[in-house]
Amino acid sequence: MKQSKPVGCPDCHDSVDRRQFMQTAAAATVAGAWTLWAEPKIVAAPTPKSAPETAVKALFETLTDAQKKDICFAWDHMSADRGLLRTHVSNNWHITKPTIDSNFFTKEQRDLIFQVYKGIFNPDWHERLMRQLKDDTGGKPWGAEQNIAIFGTPGSGKFEFVMTGRHLTCRADGDSESHVALGGPIFHGHQATRVTGLREKDGHPGNIFWHQALEANKVFNILDEKQKKEALVPKRPAESSVGFRGKDGKFPGILCAELTKDQKAGVEKVLQSLLEPYRKEDVDEVMECLKKQGGLDKCALALYQDGDMGDDGVWDNWRLEGPSFVWYFRGEPHVHIWINVADDPSVALNARG
Repeated sequence: MKQSKPVGCPDCHDSVDRRQFMQTAAAATVAGAWTLWAEPKIVAAPTPKSAPETAVKALFETLTDAQKKDICFAWDHMSADRGLLRTHVSNNWHITKPTIDSNFFTKEQRDLIFQVYKGIFNPDWHERLMRQLKDDTGGKPWGAEQNIAIFGTPGSGKFEFVMTGRHLTCRADGDSESHVALGGPIFHGHQATRVTGLREKDGHPGNIFWHQALEANKVFNILDEKQKKEALVPKRPAESSVGFRGKDGKFPGILCAELTKDQKAGVEKVLQSLLEPYRKEDVDEVMECLKKQGGLDKCALALYQDGDMGDDGVWDNWRLEGPSFVWYFRGEPHVHIWINVADDPSVALNARG
């Protein structure tokens, strides 16, 4: 599909095992792994019986009719200002009015929501993600500025849990959206330091995602001069421009298929870093979607000259993109990360910057 036009700036014993994840990701760097990535195979995706999805069902069953009226919607509910509400993503929005920490929810319900949230992420990232939410709400407790919605009927057909707030859109759907990873397009951000305006200090001290950008810069630094000119793009696109270009699309930057073996290994480390925050089931589904479109060989890596904080040549803004894979990291004025992954480029995007 064409790029969409931006409209504007548990049970918590999660299925991710840190050691298992790192071993799996590390295995991708061995000889031959690059080719194997282009060969689809059956992997485990989240199911209605996965831990977060089980907590969504338990939460739904505790809701009163009055609560459901405010936060529950039909699967294909259309919003007057946001279109298909279930698929909307933005850098700062509230999908419903009640905040999680308000008296709208009981303590039991707040605990279940917390279980869902923690369950969709790698346990090693829980502390960092909690810090991000605290930083981005001026020190407020978890749930103070976050909201949720439930689409469909958990336990009976398709359903999806969506959580939103500043620098946040995340989902749990038990693979109800069979062609997309992570339940649909998601968003992360972090403003770790507060300085004049809304810019972080050069170098992004304390930003929980900045190491991902450093991995991308490591790849740039091992390119030869001709490759650097190809990879470095003058102007970044609008941040919500993360619709799929399809298999015939022209991607900015340098094609990964043209890289040397060690350069490809560097891109693999970038991907490993990007996937690390999530539960293994979602990681597996992202990888399956990527394989179905031809693997990393069908992707391109672009680093953008504009928005270089400190004018230091450490590129704050970059993008890894394939036919139906977009991971767009914008590090200026602070980190915004737009993620959109599917196994079919015809999947529509509903994004707003």
